[in-house]
Amino acid sequence: MLSFAASSALARQAQAGGRADLFVSADEAWMDVLARAGRLAPGTRADLAGNRLVVIAPAGSTVRLTVRSLAPTLAAGPVTMADPAAVPAGRYGQAALRALGAWPAVAPHVVRADNVRAALALVERGAAPFGIVYLTDARASRRVRIAGLFPDASHPPIRYPLARLANGAAPAEAEAFRRFLLGRQGQAILARYGFARP
Repeated sequence: MLSFAASSALARQAQAGGRADLFVSADEAWMDVLARAGRLAPGTRADLAGNRLVVIAPAGSTVRLTVRSLAPTLAAGPVTMADPAAVPAGRYGQAALRALGAWPAVAPHVVRADNVRAALALVERGAAPFGIVYLTDARASRRVRIAGLFPDASHPPIRYPLARLANGAAPAEAEAFRRFLLGRQGQAILARYGFARP
């Protein structure tokens, strides 16, 4: 059985003793929380994949943003993004805008969403002219287009760690699946959806 939710929600469930075999996090911080709590099976943590941070616009938009035009365009607002106070994608977006010197001007125009997919949906519906999302989310929708890319150096590396949990019910099966995801076939599947190798 698979359970999808925010990394924070899943990590809190695992920290509270919830039964699961594998945990994949959208950022390293929540995996660190479980590591400190002793919830990870020793030696099973690895980076599964990486991602890029992009600015999206509705599919019909012709705007193309460069590093130089990104800040003044987004400062005109509104721009939607996952909430930086709670969601990894939001923290990456905030870090990128800070690195570009744009956060003070953009922050008043940010529409904070519960998660990346909610930010994507606002742009898809035309409720916001721009959004900050992961490359993989942008590629999953035909109703948006990538208007610009954030430089990789403008934010911490986007990595998705994976680990087997210590209290899993099926450690042998979980380990086999973990190895599959990290192996050539699993990585090829992730690459088809736009994820980068870790």
